Amino acid sequence: MDVYSLCEKTKQASNEFFDIQTDKKNKILIDLKELIQNNIEEIQNINKIDIENAKNNNYFESFIDRLTMTNSRIQTMINGIDDVIDLPDYVGKIEDNYTLKNGLIVNKVRAPLGVIGIIFESRPNVTIDASILCIKSGNGVVLKGGKEAINTNRFLVSLIKQALLKNNINENLVSFIDSIDREDTLSLLKQDKFIDVIIPRGGEKLKSFVNKESSIPVISSSGGNCHIYLSKYADLELAKTVIVNAKTSRPSVCNAVETILIDKDILNDCKDILLSLNSFGVEIRGTEEVKSIFINTRIIDEKEYYTEYEDLIIKVIPVKSIDEAISFINKYGTHHSDAIITTNEDEKNKFSKLVDSACVYINASTRFTDGFELGLGAEMGISTQKLHVRGPIGLKELTSLKYVINGNGQIRG
Repeated sequence: MDVYSLCEKTKQASNEFFDIQTDKKNKILIDLKELIQNNIEEIQNINKIDIENAKNNNYFESFIDRLTMTNSRIQTMINGIDDVIDLPDYVGKIEDNYTLKNGLIVNKVRAPLGVIGIIFESRPNVTIDASILCIKSGNGVVLKGGKEAINTNRFLVSLIKQALLKNNINENLVSFIDSIDREDTLSLLKQDKFIDVIIPRGGEKLKSFVNKESSIPVISSSGGNCHIYLSKYADLELAKTVIVNAKTSRPSVCNAVETILIDKDILNDCKDILLSLNSFGVEIRGTEEVKSIFINTRIIDEKEYYTEYEDLIIKVIPVKSIDEAISFINKYGTHHSDAIITTNEDEKNKFSKLVDSACVYINASTRFTDGFELGLGAEMGISTQKLHVRGPIGLKELTSLKYVINGNGQIRG
């Protein structure tokens, strides 16, 4: 099916789905959960085809990691379905209401966005995460995954369609562009007649391409060049635990820390943190000052301050003060997730107010920027823009507001 026809069918299915009740939505998700549980072995067998193809094409290890459907990641998908089932259905919720002097009763009501196009790269779990959020929020969705995960994505979409059909719902509510052709991605971005919003999930090249080519409104994020600032008031044992987790627990993801900023007054006291990172296989890059306390530091220049590694590499940069740290983050960061380690209350307040990021952490790992971790059940991505939504895109963020005005014959004079 060509992209135009596929999007047209999804729009029709979405229109039909607007008045579906919460119980019916949850029943679809329950049936999908059961289908995934019954097909774990098949999911992994098909996923192995994509992994083998990626290896044969010499993709780097962190990319293959994102592609791989481990038992724990499949279980996380299943748990995500349970979480979304338990979340409230925002569609139809009255956010505000008031009565005008002429007797008109004005209600601001939550409504679905309509049809969401999501373009993503290697993570096949996005197929499930995006679909369950769209179903629960009353939206249709058109999925365009990367060529590297096409077999896994195709099978997961087949399970979603089975769950929809089992509940007598038009299977075109969730559509999949089963193609590796870049022209089909471009075609999707021009379907403003049927698609209401586009969400890209992937690297900077993908996001730049989408923002440049889309005739549809885009909810996008910059990459995750995330920072942790160690104040001179930092608890260094706490800092070591947080930094090691933020870098090594899963270095390929966008909420992994990429840069440590250290107050110069405590730089000499931080060698143990660098040794600990190095023991986990992390390569240290930084300035001559850093090399003076950690001989294996690779010297970098300012151009690399913008780099998101998505690997076991980290930048370490000394700064003179919290003001310099904040300025550094706002200049070189991507407004995604940034943290401060400090015991000073004034610094906590200053950092949280002045760092211009979607998520700001105080004495905690940046790895919590995640729809699951922040109580949203799942997410469509992390938005670093400021219009409509910022931060994790969950159920509520996939709805908009409409005004419903009740009268009894009022006319405007």
